[in-house]
Amino acid sequence: MPSELIRFLDAGPLPLVFTLGSSAVVDAGPFYDHSATAAKLLGRRAVLLVGKDPRNRPATLPDGIVAFDYAPFSELFPRAAAIVHQGGIGTTAQAMRSGRPMLVMPYAHDQPDNAERVTRLGIARTIPRHRYTPGRATAELRHLLDNPVYCQRALEIGRQIQQEDGVGNACDALTGLLPAARPAEAGLSP
Repeated sequence: MPSELIRFLDAGPLPLVFTLGSSAVVDAGPFYDHSATAAKLLGRRAVLLVGKDPRNRPATLPDGIVAFDYAPFSELFPRAAAIVHQGGIGTTAQAMRSGRPMLVMPYAHDQPDNAERVTRLGIARTIPRHRYTPGRATAELRHLLDNPVYCQRALEIGRQIQQEDGVGNACDALTGLLPAARPAEAGLSP
């Protein structure tokens, strides 16, 4: 993580993290401006992961809100109070693993389904993209942060995911799909 971000994280309470992942960030629109305003209305510190497009970076940021092009989700998300994101599978998985509640604003593809699934798990709330305004984001985040059930449930899910051996399970599943080969056919000596 950037050293400046580490200093920011160490200097106060857990911030809100706002990101649009790796694809929706190219079509951010007013997301980051609305997000900074919502964080300010909540009186919360925030990290905006804005990507490389300079148009995504708000012209001015209130005190306690910082913007970075990038930070590794695996290091940043566990240090967040909540994560606001687009619902892509990679971002959703990292948010789930972090054990933090989330507000999902899906764009397209698998994102609405992912948002519905984490909402059903009790670890997230969802807001449609066309309704993502500072006022609505503030209300949804307030509900998410003020209800301890979301945080408790997110921690439970995060612990479960951290204990899984996803790569090992995937390899076992793939191996189970392969036809059994005799050692000589597989290029192995008997």
